[in-house]
Parts: sequence; structure tokens; C-alpha cells
Amino acid sequence: MWLAIVFALACGALTALQSRINGQLAHAIDDPFTAAAISFGSGLVILLVVLAAWRPGRLGFGRVAQALRERRLAWWMVLGGLAGAWFVITQGLSAGVVGVALFTVAIVAGQTLGGIVFDLVGLGPGGRRPITPTRVIGAVLALAAIGWTVSAQLVHDVPILLMLLPFVAGIGAAWQQAVNGRVRSAAESALTATVFNFGVGTTALVVVMLVHAASAGWPQAMPTEWWLYAGGAIGCVFIAGQAVLVRIVGVLVLALCGVAGQLAAALSLDLLLPTADRPVDFATIGGTVLALVAVVIASLGWTRRRHAIPPPPRTGAIPVVGSDESGR
Repeated sequence: MWLAIVFALACGALTALQSRINGQLAHAIDDPFTAAAISFGSGLVILLVVLAAWRPGRLGFGRVAQALRERRLAWWMVLGGLAGAWFVITQGLSAGVVGVALFTVAIVAGQTLGGIVFDLVGLGPGGRRPITPTRVIGAVLALAAIGWTVSAQLVHDVPILLMLLPFVAGIGAAWQQAVNGRVRSAAESALTATVFNFGVGTTALVVVMLVHAASAGWPQAMPTEWWLYAGGAIGCVFIAGQAVLVRIVGVLVLALCGVAGQLAAALSLDLLLPTADRPVDFATIGGTVLALVAVVIASLGWTRRRHAIPPPPRTGAIPVVGSDESGR
């Protein structure tokens, strides 16, 4: 469990780093939609190259197809990439304006609420997970941290819409982690689940990019800095990691552990390499610290109990949320 938490923290830090890179790319070309398509598309290319050399990943597609035919996996569970596409678009739209730290704090609220709900309904591959007192305290403190930090945004007249976008993206991220974990369990391969995620996300983003380009035109020039195109590769790593970890720690704890890594990395980036026109406020720092305390409380409370993944049904089927015992 502790090893899983360490990896979840690392995934969160990579998410914040990707937010900075994608935000910078969107600013450089003045087109967040093209930047999002580049990020997802480059990740898909990397995954397809790996897939060509990794037979277990290719076999996973057959297992997913069988699970869909037998209705052990709902069709909408393979669409987690849509939430990832929305997440990347919001990175380009708002991360460069409000700063990575404030952007990430808004993500925290969505992930926390989404994690609680999706754990309660059993959307993740580990089944339903009860809400313990420590998890409730952690969630409440995380939301309190959001309110504290938002107070600084209002002082600086940051558009509320730019904070609502990452909040919704945070809810989508929790849903994405849950359904990608389901796909990973059905495929028995994290690579297969990640390819599904990037394939769906890239398709959606290319459509959005083409529609936007038809009305606004294409970027005039592309930046030459190589690191601005690294967002896709970073996404491959943390999406695959989350698909594996969600079965071990659950949606809420994965979200909160990811939040800890995101906030720590995001605040460091905003302090060391600021992009916003304003300095980091005390409320931003205090809200970040409070959110980290919330993560520690929720994670420690969860790890003190022996965690057992519920055994699968006798038929070996993966339960589908909202289905009856016949699988319908």
C-alpha cells in the first residue's frame, strides 16, 4: 500500500508538470485545441510503437472485446479518454492564466468529490469502498483548502469560469481513473487500457481541433523548444500508472494522493518558474498545505486497516455499475 501511495504521488507530480508544459505550448501557438491534440496525439504514437513490440498489450484488446460482448464491461467504460481530452484542453485554456498551483487546487475539488461518489457506487475495479471518518475528514479539509485558495483568486479578479473548467476536469479525472481501471482489469494489461484512453482522447481532440481551425485558422508557427512537446509522453506514464493503482487504493485515495503530488509540484513550479503576472499568494500556499494535510489524514486512515480487494463474482465477471445479477 505504501509503495502504491508513493507511485500515486509521483503520478500526481507528473500531472502538474504536464499542465505546465501543455499550458506553455498553448500560449506559444495561441491555440489550446491544437496544443491538446498535439499532446494526446504524440502520446498515442508512443503507445502504438510500444504496443507493436509488446504482445500482452495486443492480446488485451481481444479480452476487452470479449468482456464487451459478454457485458462484463459497459461500452462507456472504454471512453475514459474523453475526460482526459477535456483535462488537457483545460490545461491549455486556464493553467497558463491562473498559474499551475491555482489550476491544480481547482482540480483537487473535482477529484475529491468525484472520488467520494465513485468509490461509494463502486465504479472502480476494486468495488464499493465505505466512507470512513478519516476519509471524510480528509475530503472536508481538501474542500476547505479550495475555499481558502479561491479567496486569493477573487482578490486578483481571476475569471471564475477559468476555475470552473479545471473543477469539472477534476471530476472527469476521477471518473477516468475508475473506468480505465476497469478496462485494465478486463484486458489484464495497463498498456491496453492506456492505448484505449489515448485513442479515444486523440480522436475527440482532432475533431475539436479541425472545427476550431475551420473558423479561426491554424497556428502561424510552431515553437522549436523540444520540451513543449513532451506532454504526451508524460501522460502515457501517469495514465498507465493510475490504471494499475486504482484497484489497490481506490478512486478517492488515488485522487487525494495524486493531488498531493500535483500540489507540491505545481506550487514549486509557480514559485521557481512563474508564468502568471502575479506572485503566489499566502492563501495559495496555505491552501496547498491544508490540502496536503487532508491527503495525509485520508491516506493514513486508509492504510491502517488491512485492505482487501473484493473477490470477483463466481462467474469471473467484472460487475458493471447499475447492472442486475443477470449482467443486464
